Amino acid sequence: MSPMSQTADENALQAALRALPSVDHVLKQPAVANLLDEFPRAELLQAVRETLEERRSAIRAGQSPPSDGPSLALAIRQKLHQRALPSLRRVVNATGIVLHTGLGRAPLAPEAVEAIAEVAVGYSTLELALETGRRGNRHVHLQSLLRELTGAEDALVVNNNAAGTYLALNTLAKGRGAVVSRGQLVEIGGSYRMPDIMAAAGCRMVEVGTTNRTHIADYERAIDENTSVLLRVHTSNYRLQGFVTSPTLGELAELARRHNLLVIDDLGSGLLDENWPWPGDHERDDAAAADAGGLKPPTQWDEPTVRDSVADGADLTLFSGDKLLGGPQAGVIVGRAELIARLRQNPLARTFRVDKMTLAGMEATLRLYRDPDSLHRRLPIYRMLATTPAKLEEMARTIGQEISQHLPEVTVCCAADESYAGGGSLPTIPFPTWVVCVRHPELSADQLAGALRQRELPIICRVHDEALVFDCRTLSSEDADLIPAALAEVVRELGANSE
Repeated sequence: MSPMSQTADENALQAALRALPSVDHVLKQPAVANLLDEFPRAELLQAVRETLEERRSAIRAGQSPPSDGPSLALAIRQKLHQRALPSLRRVVNATGIVLHTGLGRAPLAPEAVEAIAEVAVGYSTLELALETGRRGNRHVHLQSLLRELTGAEDALVVNNNAAGTYLALNTLAKGRGAVVSRGQLVEIGGSYRMPDIMAAAGCRMVEVGTTNRTHIADYERAIDENTSVLLRVHTSNYRLQGFVTSPTLGELAELARRHNLLVIDDLGSGLLDENWPWPGDHERDDAAAADAGGLKPPTQWDEPTVRDSVADGADLTLFSGDKLLGGPQAGVIVGRAELIARLRQNPLARTFRVDKMTLAGMEATLRLYRDPDSLHRRLPIYRMLATTPAKLEEMARTIGQEISQHLPEVTVCCAADESYAGGGSLPTIPFPTWVVCVRHPELSADQLAGALRQRELPIICRVHDEALVFDCRTLSSEDADLIPAALAEVVRELGANSE
C-alpha cells in the first residue's frame, strides 16, 4: 500500500472515530435520559462508556457499527438489562441429566426451599440452646435425623464430600498409612483425585491389588505397625466390569477389627436406603407396572447405600448431601461417636463447617425420608427419575405440536431415548426417556442452542446430529410450556439479525 493510501485510510479511521458522539451528548438524548427512571445514574454512565468503547473497537477493526442515536440507545438498554441479570441464576434443564453438576445438581424440594428462606430472612437458632439460653452447637440440628435414618451413632456435616474425606483422613490417619485398592484411586469431575486428597491430608497412601482385582489378602499383607485406616472408595462415575473382584465391606471390617484398625467408607453419592416404594412396586396394577418401561427401582441400582455401609461395619461412612440424597451441597460423615467427636475437635473442622441455609435445607430434605412412601413424589430428583416413559412421551408430543404451530418451517420429531442420573451416580443405569428433536432449514442447531442459552431464563438442551434435543425427563410442566415460545422468539431474533 502506498503512503498516500495509508494516509487516506488513517484519515478515514480518525473521521469515523470523531463522528462518535461524546458521553455527555449520548446522556442528553431523550431515549437514553429516560433510562434514569429505571437504572441508577452510575450504571447508565458505565453502560454508555462501554457501548461507545465497543463502537470504537469495531471501527478500529475495520467495521462500520451503527452510531445513530436510536441504535446507541438500544445497545445501552440491552447492556443495562444484561448487567442487571445475576450471574448465578435459574435455568431450564432440558438435557435429561437429573444431577447435572454444571447446572447445580439436585433441585431442592419445596420444603427445603421454604426452610432456607425462613432462616435466611432473619435470625435463627443456629448456635443457641433454647432450653438454657446459652450458646449452642450448630452440629446438633442434623444429628438426630441422621442417626435415625442411617443407624449410625453420630454425624457431622461439612461443606462437601471432598472436605469430609480430607477431614477424616487428616484426623485419623495423618502421618500414618491408609490402605486402598488401586481400582479405587479415582479421579472425578473438577480434577478431584483421591491420591491428591490423601497426600494433602498428610497420610501415607498404600496401594494394594491391581486395577481390576483386589483380594482381602492384599490388604492384610499391606498392614504394618504404621497402618491406621483401611479405606474403601466408591468408583462414582465409572464401573469395572468383567474379570473383577474386591472384598466386601464386611470382610474389610472384620480384618480391621483383628488388627485394631479403622474402616472409612467413602460412598460419594448419598443413597440412604434402597428399600422404599417405587412406581411399579406395589402402587400400580400390572398394566401400569409394564408401562414403567423398564425403570429400575432403587433395589436394582448399582449404588451402595449408607444404611448398608453402617450396618456392615464401617467406622465412618462419607457421602454427599446433594447427588442421590437430593439436598443442598454438603458432605455428611456418620459413624462411631468417639470418631465423630475427634473430627469435630480438629481445628480444620471449622474451615469446612456449613452455614445456616445449608443446615436448614438439609434438615427439611432429611425429614422427607421419614415418609419413604412419598419420596418419589415429593423429592424432585426421585420424581424425575421415577417418571414413566408414557408420561414423558405425552409431554414430548405436546411440546412438539406446539413448536410446529409456532414454527411451521422447522422439522420436529419425538423419539424414545435414554437419560442418566448424572453427578457421578448410577453411571450404568440408563433411564428410558422421550425427547423432542428440532431442525431449522436455515439456522444451525448450535446457533439456536446458543441463543436459547442467552435468554433471561436460559434454556439448556443437547445438540445431536445437527438437531436441538429437548429431553423431557428433567422438565417440569411449567418449564415444558416455556420452550415453544422461547424457541420461536430466538428464531425470529436470529432471522432478523441475519438480514
